[in-house]
Order: sequence, then C-alpha cells, then structure tokens
Amino acid sequence: MGFFRREKLHERLARQGGLNPRSEEPLYTGPPEPGVPGYHGVQRPRRWDAVIMAEAPDLPGDEVTFVVLADGAVILDAELPEPAVEPIAEELDQMVDAPYRVEAVRRHGDVWAAAARRVDLIELPEAGGEELTLALQDGTKSFSIDGHPEFGSVPALERFAGERFDSYVAVATRLDGDLFEVRVSPL
Repeated sequence: MGFFRREKLHERLARQGGLNPRSEEPLYTGPPEPGVPGYHGVQRPRRWDAVIMAEAPDLPGDEVTFVVLADGAVILDAELPEPAVEPIAEELDQMVDAPYRVEAVRRHGDVWAAAARRVDLIELPEAGGEELTLALQDGTKSFSIDGHPEFGSVPALERFAGERFDSYVAVATRLDGDLFEVRVSPL
C-alpha cells in the first residue's frame, strides 16, 4: 500500500479485532450515580468530627491532648489544671457528643486550633499493662500486652470487638485506672 493509506491503521486494527469504531452509543452519559467512585476514587474517611478555634488564656505550652468523658470529666495527657482546657472543651461540647479525644495546638497568643473525634471507652478491671492488642481472623486469636504476646484474653474486650466485626484488630489504651480507649478495625 502506498504512502497515503485509504484505511487508517487504527481503523483497520479495530476492524480486524472485531471492534466497531463508529459506535452510535455516546461516550459521555452524564455524571456517575451518587456513591459511585468517579475519576478521583472514593473520598478518604474524616479524621476529625469537629475542628474549632478557641481562646484558652490559661493553657501553657504549644500542644495538648485530652479526653472528655460522657459525664464532662476531663482526662489530661499532661500535668495541667483541668480549668485550663475548659474553653476548648466547652466549644467542642456544642459540636461533638462525648466521649471524645481532643488534640489542640497554639496558633498565636491565646488562640488554639482544636480538633475532636469520638472515641469508644470501656472499663477493663482485669487488664494489666498500658496497651492491649487483640486480633481475631479466621478463628485464630492473638493477644498482646504492651507489645508482648500473651496467652489468654480479656473477655470484655473480646465481646466489645466481636459485637462490631467477625474478624478484627482491637487496640485498647489505658486512659486512667480501669478505663481504656478502644479502637476496633475490621480485617
């Protein structure tokens, strides 16, 4: 065939491959259905349930984390007076149901940026250690205390996680006394 082909190469290859290059079907049929991932995929889950700016003049340092319990009590990660974080907790109480964990950073002067996310809390009086990890997958259970594998389990933690998923990883971190913050992720 000469330099000027009568049939373009891509058309000939499509014909030989059994494809119809001149389809009557429109290429664009409108936006995808709601909930169907588009070009950019599924959105990432939110990390925070609420984000605020608040003035806390009595709060020292540049960063603080704390947990607000359902009864309004505050468990601080650092040695701070509880009234110092009250302005931040009061603002967040209007947006998030307790219990929740707060991470706050000083922006300038007495103004703090704070973010909160709801947490699950559980009383585990029989638990030792600061962090418990329980995993269950295909009937195989593994349990560790502070990163060291242990035999046995904590029945209350196992029930708590088992109510949510069949296969899971549950990490319980001690907040105060027998009170633990629990994160359960499916496997």
